[in-house]
Amino acid sequence: MSAFKSLSSAMGKGFVRDKAALFFVFLMPLMFLVIFGLLFKDSGSDKIKVGVVGDGPVVQALQQIPVVEAQKFGSYDEAVQKVKDGDIPGIVYQDGTKVQLRFAASDQTQSGIIQGLVSGVVDKTNIAVTGQPPRFSYDAEQVEDSSLSAIQYLTPGILSWAVASAGVFGTGVSFVAWRKKKVLLRLRLAPVSPMTVLTSRITVTLGIAIAQAILFIGIATLPAFGLKLTGTWPLAIPVFILGMLAFFAIGLLVGAFAKTEEAATGAAQIVILPMAFLSGTFFPIDRAPGWLRTVSEIFPLRHMNDGMQDFLVRGKGVEALLLPGGILLGFTVVVGFIATRLFRWDDR
Repeated sequence: MSAFKSLSSAMGKGFVRDKAALFFVFLMPLMFLVIFGLLFKDSGSDKIKVGVVGDGPVVQALQQIPVVEAQKFGSYDEAVQKVKDGDIPGIVYQDGTKVQLRFAASDQTQSGIIQGLVSGVVDKTNIAVTGQPPRFSYDAEQVEDSSLSAIQYLTPGILSWAVASAGVFGTGVSFVAWRKKKVLLRLRLAPVSPMTVLTSRITVTLGIAIAQAILFIGIATLPAFGLKLTGTWPLAIPVFILGMLAFFAIGLLVGAFAKTEEAATGAAQIVILPMAFLSGTFFPIDRAPGWLRTVSEIFPLRHMNDGMQDFLVRGKGVEALLLPGGILLGFTVVVGFIATRLFRWDDR
């Protein structure tokens, strides 16, 4: 136990004193979370801009639609010029019973939305003027869906990426540095078991991961970002720990074959960065081509991302733990076994 405490303390102090490690493990992922969280905070809530000229039931109805931002213009020519300049996607002009719609040809999506809105308002106004009851009934009701806001999607993914980076970089580079400085060789000759060295490194990596989770989730739940955890968030803890162990195993493998710290850093970059982009850390992988989604299934970060999302923000039950937990555990066992077979105590 004394050796375990000493080794854990030495590894922890080494990490805290390494300013570059602190930046890449804490500050860089946190920068992504803050920047993306602020940039996409109001995504999906933008209103449709429509210019209006004149007055009448159609113009008044458009101004009352919550998703429409109606901009009043004094003249028809001024409004049309704004459409030509690309400032607004369309304008509605009403003069008595005459309603005109002018829209930009460059943005087909916005034009289609505006045409549907104006056409629907005109039809509804015409029916109201006749005084006849509508023949067809229409019922609209809001339902909850499984879509996520930006901060809900980004927080589990960036936290998983940060834990993966800390596990691979911290473990791989640390063991290479200790091997070069003959620290591992001295430990092998000392009355310290390999399991003690391994568990002390795992303990430090777990401590770093917990600090990352507290920092990231704490900031994401601030009112400026608005993350809300679901009632099943404790089920994310097993996924979190298994994910940390999986990337610790990768770091151990990197540290086993890399001969220099530069080589270990480069190998870690090659592993982590492509995996982050192909595992849905920054954008939904569901929109990628089918073959790319299939490739992403082999990455442990994909399953850690999915598992963390399922429990932190989607509120899924314990049955959703089986797939990501089983894959991460299997990955840890296989890669960890290979890493221990290739591990070297010295450079010879």
